[in-house]
Amino acid sequence: MKREYDFSKGKRGPVVSPEPGKTRITIRLDNEILGHFRKRVHEMGGGNYQTLINDALREYIRGARLEKVVRQAVREEVKAVSQALMRTG
Repeated sequence: MKREYDFSKGKRGPVVSPEPGKTRITIRLDNEILGHFRKRVHEMGGGNYQTLINDALREYIRGARLEKVVRQAVREEVKAVSQALMRTG
């Protein structure tokens, strides 16, 4: 090893830049959750468990939005039917 190294052209930060649209975070997940996604990757013959977690979260968000839209539509229909019945009854 050298006694001194020249770091004058060194750069701070991660060695690999993050992909656009991605943010690196630290999160604590239960071992059971990680095990599930790692097992799925293994069963699929490869891949990335983090991508599967992203996909699962995205699916959950879409499902929650869909549920909200459906609930609102049902409320509006019930209200409309209720008002129509009150006018005719």
